[in-house]
Amino acid sequence: MEFEVWIKKKAEKVEEYLSASIPEEDNPQRVIYEAMNYSLMSGGKRLRPVLMMGAYEIFGGNDDDVLPFACAMEMIHTYSLIHDDLPAMDNDDYRRGRLSNHKKFGEATGILAGDGLLNKAFETGLEAALKGRLDLRRCVKALSAIASSSGADGMIGGQIVDMYGHEKVNSLEDLKYMYSLKTGAIIKSSVAAGAILGGADEEQQKCLELFAEKIGIAFQIEDDILDVTSTREKLGKAIGSDIANDKVTYLTFKSIEQSMKDVEQFTDEALKSLEIFGDKAKHLRELALYLTRRDH
Repeated sequence: MEFEVWIKKKAEKVEEYLSASIPEEDNPQRVIYEAMNYSLMSGGKRLRPVLMMGAYEIFGGNDDDVLPFACAMEMIHTYSLIHDDLPAMDNDDYRRGRLSNHKKFGEATGILAGDGLLNKAFETGLEAALKGRLDLRRCVKALSAIASSSGADGMIGGQIVDMYGHEKVNSLEDLKYMYSLKTGAIIKSSVAAGAILGGADEEQQKCLELFAEKIGIAFQIEDDILDVTSTREKLGKAIGSDIANDKVTYLTFKSIEQSMKDVEQFTDEALKSLEIFGDKAKHLRELALYLTRRDH
């Protein structure tokens, strides 16, 4: 119950901040603000911002100081979802229980809405770095980690490997590599940025990054399982899309039962990496279980 209150309060703070981030100005480009907000405010659990806030919390930080950086990460995540849904990518009609951005506003506006959110993310982070109370060097280092994780050696690199599927992914190790970029990179940088902003030392940073790496893999395997076993009502998007698009997933190489065991193993390894923090990391531990034990 205490964890449920904790995550709800964190998510509410993110929601409030995001709702004021992109005012819909009455000007000729008004539709781009509407399209950006349509996806940004379409719900979701706000897991990446909460991960950043949870890591920052270990070092005694205040939510309000890290909130702009956490919300910048959510903008990046949302932009990636808009682009993932495009006809040239996964061609999905629904996201979070309603029409995907390009189905609502058209493909061109959808592309630009994603671009707008990516730019807005760094506007938000840089403004906080310049005007906030946190150490400027830490802010720049955190933003650098976020930028790297969402670029060609991170999320975008993972997406391109995923697009070429059977040409690039021929083994379980290939798949884990792709997952470490496409999904894991911004999960890792969410935690890493929170640690950097909080003033983590080298050992603490490594432990938190290992935690995030393991959780990122477990989270994606869980997604592969849910794409087969869940429902559109639960997921908020079409199920079976991986099979329909002939995509290589964890279930290409392992059974559902073995995949579930691997989720448990990666989760256990993630939890062990938090042992040096003792009770200070209790919420991150609970969050790891929340992320990797979703309803099948």
